[in-house]
Amino acid sequence: SRGIIIKSERSRTEKCIQLGDFVLIEGENADQPFVAQLLDFYEDGAQQKHAVVQWFSHITEIPQNKRKLLKREVSPQEVFFDQVSGYDNDIAVETIIESVLVCTAAHLYLQGRKKPQQFGKHNITMQLLYSFPNQICLRFSFSLQPLPGTPKTPRNATPEIPRRSHAAQKPASMLEEARLRLHVSAIPKSLPCREEEFQDIYNFVESKLIDGTGGCMYISGVPGTGKTATVHEVIRCLQQAAENDDVPAFEFIEINGMKLTDPHQAYVQILELLTGQKVTATHAATLLAKLFCTPGPKRKTTVLIVDELDLLWTRKQNVMYNLFDWPTQKHSKLIILAIANTMDLPERIMMNRVASRLGLTRMSFQPYTYKQLQQIISSRLNSVKAFEEDAIQLVSRKVAALSGDARRCLDICRRATEICEFASQKSTPEIVRMAHVTEAIDEMFSSPYINAIRNASLHEQIFLKAILAEFRRAGVEEATVQQVYHQHISLCRMEGMQSPTVSEIMAICSRLGACRLLLVESSNKYLHMRVRLNISQDDVMYALKDE
Repeated sequence: SRGIIIKSERSRTEKCIQLGDFVLIEGENADQPFVAQLLDFYEDGAQQKHAVVQWFSHITEIPQNKRKLLKREVSPQEVFFDQVSGYDNDIAVETIIESVLVCTAAHLYLQGRKKPQQFGKHNITMQLLYSFPNQICLRFSFSLQPLPGTPKTPRNATPEIPRRSHAAQKPASMLEEARLRLHVSAIPKSLPCREEEFQDIYNFVESKLIDGTGGCMYISGVPGTGKTATVHEVIRCLQQAAENDDVPAFEFIEINGMKLTDPHQAYVQILELLTGQKVTATHAATLLAKLFCTPGPKRKTTVLIVDELDLLWTRKQNVMYNLFDWPTQKHSKLIILAIANTMDLPERIMMNRVASRLGLTRMSFQPYTYKQLQQIISSRLNSVKAFEEDAIQLVSRKVAALSGDARRCLDICRRATEICEFASQKSTPEIVRMAHVTEAIDEMFSSPYINAIRNASLHEQIFLKAILAEFRRAGVEEATVQQVYHQHISLCRMEGMQSPTVSEIMAICSRLGACRLLLVESSNKYLHMRVRLNISQDDVMYALKDE
């Protein structure tokens, strides 16, 4: 039979390889060569020796539907030939390293493969001999290591976030350090200006835990006033106290109305967090009612945070009713901290149905004053002297006059550090001054939408004010044209102006919708069309404040 002599540089020996033998072929990595079968060899006109080879694949690279062709259980160690035309099967003999023992199990036609996979040289152990249509097959085990940089689509892979190859670099400048500390996701060491609210919530939950009873606290306030952050800090301190045996142990769970596709999914999430069961919403509501209304002396008290409670609104209000009702049951051992943006949500939505339940404790988070915002920024910066005092005061006063939203305040400060850094690229680094803060404020509040509001007609501006008033009244950032019209009439009376007709209101709404200041429902419902703002309420207030 025909053979070819291969010289091994590693072992300095010569080996004869016969046609049909499996061989290792050089790849990008010398330690992890390709594996193929030698089919033929020849010399071209330039006396260069060539070999014709057949590549093969591992079972994990074969699509699931192709594996079914075998009609038998497949071992993960099995190897299969690739028989796809278009591969570069003609190689230089010099790239062959040596022969290797391999057993093939089947021939499959794998469509769409761009190039053969690369395999390492490994010891192979025979394990089983069995028959396969038209041939005898051996099963064996070996380890498989693809070469780095080889395109390979994993089967049933679990996505992972790559780890850092190097430690994260420390801030290169004072401004960069300030920017990191002022990010809304940065966790501060303390929560200034909310000490009283923290103490009230802590005392409420602590007393219920010690008494082994249930209760509900309704926490309200406009966005960005520290409601959720304060409640989480209370829970963290109570968990620490429970570890030290200062308070009884409790189970903590949390749901967020923003993350639920439907209000009734709240039941499903609460039950799954408590018991691990996955059932339908109706069944979950029944099981939870049974759990909280049945005596269970060995059961731990459950502390449940319900964030974004406003979004659990349903036509029959059964979700909110149950959340307010369960803690009042004698054996519930359920403490609920309900967080919402609207102060009068229970009375307005529940009406008389839950009149007997409204003894729940109230907590209202007022918008931050400019001095509190100043303190929050200073506490985050701590010893980093990146801002002038006047610059911090300016941004604090500006945001306090609009909404008192601490997150907006932090965003403006971070942008001011970027402006300052860019301005001082060619000179020595300087601290953030009032000019930088002013530019950041103008940039954040100077979109084309704000210019459109400032150039709108008087009644269009009043219509936008009416929308803001209706949103504040309802606690939901969506309203019908009719609801806004009532607010518009009230504002006109206060200003001593003549109220527009219904047709004029519809025309105003249409114009604001055409400018994309409003998102208007496309329907023929006329006054019952729903509208919502296409920009933030802060931006609307800022645009109207200068008028």
